[in-house]
Amino acid sequence: MNSPFLRIGHRGACGYEPENSLRSFKKALTLKVDMIELDVQLCRSGELVVIHDSKVDRTTDGIGSVAKKSLEQLKKLDAGKGGSIPLLPEVLDLVDNRIIVNIELKGKRTAEPVSVLIKKYLHKGWDKDNFLLSSFSREELIDARENSPNLNIGVNITSLKKDTMQFARSLGACSIHPSLQITTKKLVDEIHRQGMKVFVWTVNEEKDIARTKEINVDGCFSDYPDRL
Repeated sequence: MNSPFLRIGHRGACGYEPENSLRSFKKALTLKVDMIELDVQLCRSGELVVIHDSKVDRTTDGIGSVAKKSLEQLKKLDAGKGGSIPLLPEVLDLVDNRIIVNIELKGKRTAEPVSVLIKKYLHKGWDKDNFLLSSFSREELIDARENSPNLNIGVNITSLKKDTMQFARSLGACSIHPSLQITTKKLVDEIHRQGMKVFVWTVNEEKDIARTKEINVDGCFSDYPDRL
């Protein structure tokens, strides 16, 4: 993560392909991104599936909660252009240690199984710096740090609380991920002073891309990563 500016594919390259799908991650790879971001939830049968929402309604032809469906049930759903909801290992196997994978711990109790899975990939020879764990949930981030003391962790935020910086430092976080709406030069400078990087979401428009670069952010999440 020492590049001067990282081009991060948000849910793959979801401006071009269905979000969090293998098609989307393949597209991001063809666009030569530096990192892909994805979301994980646990399904009823215990597997880590790559999907943003707690329900399947928005992104598939099904209805209902991810946590209440088995992997077999989820795999029968169309997640866009005939593709199915991928398992986290399917995405990691596709990426094959070529770029950074930002795994957002979206669902409850995902930190521990994600950490266990990452350890398996580290044993296969993956570079530990090709993993970045992030979440909006402080509980998941604390669990992630307890289970993965040496992995990179990022703190996702939609607002700056009084103890945001203190919490991030206590985790040994390497980065803070603010929304575009709250990102200012003052915030970027403060995060940098605290020794962390700034990755901003979600940046799609040319004027916003230019502004974030002007205030020296370290990378942007984009649905159209080729624009970055």
